[in-house]
Amino acid sequence: MLDQLPVYQEKIEKLKGPIFIFGASGFIGANLFNDIFKIRKDCYALTHDATKAWRLKLLNVPFENIVHCDILSNNSVQEVFEKYKPQTIFNLAAYGAYSKQSNVNLTYETNVLGTVNLLQNCTREMVYIHAGSSSEYGFNCTSPKETDRVEPNSHYAVSKVSAAYLLEFYARLHDLKTLNLRLYSIYGYWEEPDRLVPKLIESARKKQLPSLVSPDISRDFVFVEDCVEAFLDAANHVSTATSGRSYNIATGKKTTIGDLVDTARSTFSIAQEPQWGSMSNRKWDLAEWYGDPSAFEADFGWKAKTSLNDGLAKTKEWQEANRYEDSIIPAFENPKLNPIITAIIACYKDAQAIPFMYERLVKTFNQLKVRYEIIFVNDSSPDNQEEVINAICDKDPNVVGISHSRNFGSQSAFLSGMEIATGDCVVLMDGDLQDPPEIIPSFYEKWMEGNDVVYGVRVQREMKPHIHFFYKTFYKVFQSLSYIPIPRDAGDFSMIDRKVVKELVDLPETEQFLRGLRAWVGFKQTGVPYVRPERMFGVSTNNWTKNIWWAKKAIFSFSFAPLELMSYAGFGLTALSVLGIIWQILAKFIFFPDTPRGISTVIVLVTLFGGLTILGISFLGEYITKIFEETKKRPKYIRTRIRRGSRSYKTADEIRTLVKQLRK
Repeated sequence: MLDQLPVYQEKIEKLKGPIFIFGASGFIGANLFNDIFKIRKDCYALTHDATKAWRLKLLNVPFENIVHCDILSNNSVQEVFEKYKPQTIFNLAAYGAYSKQSNVNLTYETNVLGTVNLLQNCTREMVYIHAGSSSEYGFNCTSPKETDRVEPNSHYAVSKVSAAYLLEFYARLHDLKTLNLRLYSIYGYWEEPDRLVPKLIESARKKQLPSLVSPDISRDFVFVEDCVEAFLDAANHVSTATSGRSYNIATGKKTTIGDLVDTARSTFSIAQEPQWGSMSNRKWDLAEWYGDPSAFEADFGWKAKTSLNDGLAKTKEWQEANRYEDSIIPAFENPKLNPIITAIIACYKDAQAIPFMYERLVKTFNQLKVRYEIIFVNDSSPDNQEEVINAICDKDPNVVGISHSRNFGSQSAFLSGMEIATGDCVVLMDGDLQDPPEIIPSFYEKWMEGNDVVYGVRVQREMKPHIHFFYKTFYKVFQSLSYIPIPRDAGDFSMIDRKVVKELVDLPETEQFLRGLRAWVGFKQTGVPYVRPERMFGVSTNNWTKNIWWAKKAIFSFSFAPLELMSYAGFGLTALSVLGIIWQILAKFIFFPDTPRGISTVIVLVTLFGGLTILGISFLGEYITKIFEETKKRPKYIRTRIRRGSRSYKTADEIRTLVKQLRK
């Protein structure tokens, strides 16, 4: 995909490195990154949501050059700046430019607060180039100079104006080298397929025209290669005299939609007549929208070189070379990227183990070259577990901390994390490190082969022999009694596909036994053998009483064998009783007339049948207890707080809103 080296290779070589490109998954950011990365391997694509980074996927960007950073979190920004120490920063991250981006708060958070977080971590030695917008001029849109009044006409425009003033502030008061480039209508390679120019050329390749708005609407069209060169010129030549200023990146030519269509028809020999008004005008459409680039040309020597017909022709060649319909459009509509794995760790009295768990998980995920999310569920532990989790959240925006109002148990902890997990699959783990993170690559391999559930099979436990014998015996008995096939020696440690997670979370049962439900929901499943080590710290919270409780929970949740056993015992003992009565009669009157009348036989029979009756009632009681518990419909858990990176959600309304958003 555009393998030839860019014409501005020398300008790329002059950039101070390492180089950061925020918003590299976007249209212009992807072009800027692609051109620089062909020359410089110290260039990094920064994105907060790689699930939508279809361009980076199609560009085959190496995993190590994609850095995940949430610019809304100062801790996240600070961490990546300290780790990579960038010298040139291009910020093309933005929200609100498209009609589908309608969250007003997120518009200001991304475009203003995000800019603040980046500038706060810049030093005087660094160069910071910001992607502004011609929308900043708003109503004053007819060839404005940079010194003219800005009249923003949307929240997006107001937020970009605010960012421009921030750059000027930091340049004057903190001596930072900053520039704001007010981009006009950039078009070319990697633009969203549903935008005007890509749709126009896609239709033109079929000798057709797309639906069109009014022909009088105007734009100032700048080819993306010229735009990239403007960023390079800005980064290489920003000085004390120009720092903090805003510049127009435009051709200076007014091009109406009518002019654009005429150019396309001439360039591509289209006979079809345009159907004007077949598409409604957008609210931001203006009749006199074009810029004055003279200031940037005077200070930096830049000028748009590509004519409109040449730009359209190059874009057409690019579409054809890159199998536009077969490759670009499907990726845009349904991006399939490196998956996100969510690790959910149920924690109780695991404060010492949690930092080690985190480090081993991150190391494992980095080796797999996958994106990750780690959810620590603090199930109301009495130690300082919450403080430990908070410290990790502060430094890693990919970590989530959940706190429960009381100890609900590991099954509820797993479900609490599964409900808000955003990964393509989840890994369930205990917080005591008895579920080794190093087994996850084996899970991942099986999952990538098409298995929906991959569970760990404990071939050996590092524990006392008699305890090991107890566990082995239980799983053997449980497997034989269950009315569904449940894998032997398989605990909660497993990797579960997102579609299976949804089914498990949606199950209405209050008291859940996940390893049984995991088998009950079906799907394609397989096991991976592993050795379960001893706890790294402390002692197990399990004891014989709790183990027996777990055994009862498992058997009475997934087996009717106890009731069936009592039915068989009832029939069998009744038959024996009848035979015994017949024998007593025959013995008394025929075979052994001198048979003594003893009380021992009565006592034995009463004790036997009494014990069986009580046992049967107790079995019945277990099932009735489960029915009683289910009828209450109490929640499986109550959260008191969710911590996502540096943001904390504490009130019930905040938590409910967040959960609702994450479950969409």
